[in-house]
Amino acid sequence: MVKQGDDLAELIADALGRQGESLRDKDVLVVTQKIVSKAEGRRVKLDEVEPSSFARHIGETMEKDPRVAEVVLRETARIIGMKRRALIVETRHGHVCANAGVDFSNVEDGYITLLPVDPDASAREIRERLGELNGVKPAVIITDTWGRAWRLGQVDFAIGVAGMSPFRDYRGEQDMVGHTLHVTNIAVVDELAAAAELVKGKAMGVPVVVIRGYDYPEGDGRASDLVRPLEEDLFR
Repeated sequence: MVKQGDDLAELIADALGRQGESLRDKDVLVVTQKIVSKAEGRRVKLDEVEPSSFARHIGETMEKDPRVAEVVLRETARIIGMKRRALIVETRHGHVCANAGVDFSNVEDGYITLLPVDPDASAREIRERLGELNGVKPAVIITDTWGRAWRLGQVDFAIGVAGMSPFRDYRGEQDMVGHTLHVTNIAVVDELAAAAELVKGKAMGVPVVVIRGYDYPEGDGRASDLVRPLEEDLFR
């Protein structure tokens, strides 16, 4: 269990060594958000939270712990919707998700975790530190698990990126029959995040995955680049 102040890059390098592995050029390192949040001290003890009157109202109407509602509100830039037990918000990072990423899973009783303050900066820090330790700086993706508005089930998404472009842009290229592509811009970091979840699982204690052999688009990308600007958003 990761603790506040732990050097994640060192833990990752040690774990790779125990498995007889080492990082290679063009590897992609996929890191679950939970260990990043724990290492950065993004954890709240519920007994120390005093809910506001609005948080108490949310607790009563949505069957939520008002202390949790208060923490969600503190992490929220804007409330998008409140229906049944779902509190859909825009986080201070600009992401739209349930409960601002506040989460109980894989943390001791009485505590909840928050998203990292700047997941892109967290990804860059892990990447640079691994470069110091191993001489190889992989692309790094930090992920979290979110639902999707029009489909059942959850999928891992990228919330932090370093060392690669978040997109594979096909615009201007031609398809198999010669048609020019105008809108196809694939969010490859989300696809890699979802693929990595297949081997991480939610309760297997595997918070880091190495993806090897994918020729990713290099660049100084950020997960924040994935957030659709409000003026282009048809649903907010």
